[in-house]
Amino acid sequence: MANHAATRKDVRQSTKRNERNRYYGKTTRNAIRDIRAIEEKAAASEKLPAVASMIDKLAKRGTIHKNKAANLKRKLALKVNRLAK
Repeated sequence: MANHAATRKDVRQSTKRNERNRYYGKTTRNAIRDIRAIEEKAAASEKLPAVASMIDKLAKRGTIHKNKAANLKRKLALKVNRLAK
């Protein structure tokens, strides 16, 4: 364990950030799973902007890479657009 006060604080901060990133990442993954399970175009189109926003926030925080965020949003948009009306 660290002995300097600044290093102890850094450990506390990184632990807190890690828990927060895990929470937001898991919440976003669940939202992606839920939108993929929707079979109606209207309902999926309604939820898509909120899920895309969640993905963008993960990329902004650095939890996921910006290209991964773009790929996820693209695949979700394609899935929603392919749904029957």
